Amino acid sequence: QVQLVESGGGLVQAGGSLRLSCAASGRSYSPYAMGWFRQAPGKEREFVAAIVWSGGTLYYADSVKGRFTISRDNAKNTMYLQMNSLKPEDTAVYYCASTWTYSSRSPTSTRRYDHWGQGTQVTASS
Repeated sequence: QVQLVESGGGLVQAGGSLRLSCAASGRSYSPYAMGWFRQAPGKEREFVAAIVWSGGTLYYADSVKGRFTISRDNAKNTMYLQMNSLKPEDTAVYYCASTWTYSSRSPTSTRRYDHWGQGTQVTASS
């Protein structure tokens, strides 16, 4: 029922920028929270950024603070991740996640989320 569709990934030179989008559908009301996670080969999926819809509280991983910006369009139920000053270590598959339920778990945890997109590849080459 819930569908998350990511777009915007690609290949860029180190120092370049990309903007990821995640469109959520399948519910008649806004999600409780949405987040971005990434996974590089051989590594666990790690938190990148998240937003709690009500109130707009933002969360960022230390590794992306000052470079990435998360935002959302309420009317479109769409979340964005503006990625600037990309580094080779940012290379990963980026996943969009969402939840429509309340939980005491942190939005920075993968276990917080119920739905996941298929992922979009981001490659920053040097």
